[in-house]
Amino acid sequence: MSKTLDYAALVILACVAAPFAAAPAAAADPASVPSPWRSLLQADSAPDWRGWKEPGLPAGWQVAHGVLFKDGPVDDLVTTRNYRDFELELEWKIGKAGNSGIFYRGTREYDHVYWSAPEYQLLDDANTEDGKSPLTAAGSCYALYGVPPGVALPYDHWNKSRLIVKGDHVEHWLNGRKVVAYDLKSADWKARVAGSKFAKYPDYGLAPTGLIGLQGDHPGALALRNIRVRKLP
Repeated sequence: MSKTLDYAALVILACVAAPFAAAPAAAADPASVPSPWRSLLQADSAPDWRGWKEPGLPAGWQVAHGVLFKDGPVDDLVTTRNYRDFELELEWKIGKAGNSGIFYRGTREYDHVYWSAPEYQLLDDANTEDGKSPLTAAGSCYALYGVPPGVALPYDHWNKSRLIVKGDHVEHWLNGRKVVAYDLKSADWKARVAGSKFAKYPDYGLAPTGLIGLQGDHPGALALRNIRVRKLP
């Protein structure tokens, strides 16, 4: 084959292949992308938190070297802003027989945050009564949706939690494993609430937006670090 024909063949091949070339990737729709992560804890302060009763960080809560901690019953903490659809990540270490929790979409029309806000349980399973039941063990949606055994680490070990709240769908993750998933306002949710102690709170779990909270008024030591949140589209 001559050089002229060889060149012509290459041109024809390029023309045939061109329609199959990869198209440039489409730009992501900003409305479908989560917002950047926001840290909810500084090295030696917690400006994104306040007490349920007190306007600042209540006595008994302390921050040092990026760790928020308490030892014994203190006022609950709530965020200074509301969150609707979000992803929350944090690490937590509970003391022996410790009991705490993460609240979400809490509202202020009631005396206590847990009257409106569902709870992701933080617990020393091995040394508490609640740890004997999957419905109230670490990682559960407290008293409503149970967890598989053996996922939480013992007291004085760091656990990693992730909470996803999007619309009515909620997921609890613990140490890299999804342990609970449920849908607020579903028939199953309503039936479980009706059969629990939360039945006496008519708006329990129904707020479309609200505060993220940390339970402080229960016994035991608790430490938290690497707390961050991002809003979901």
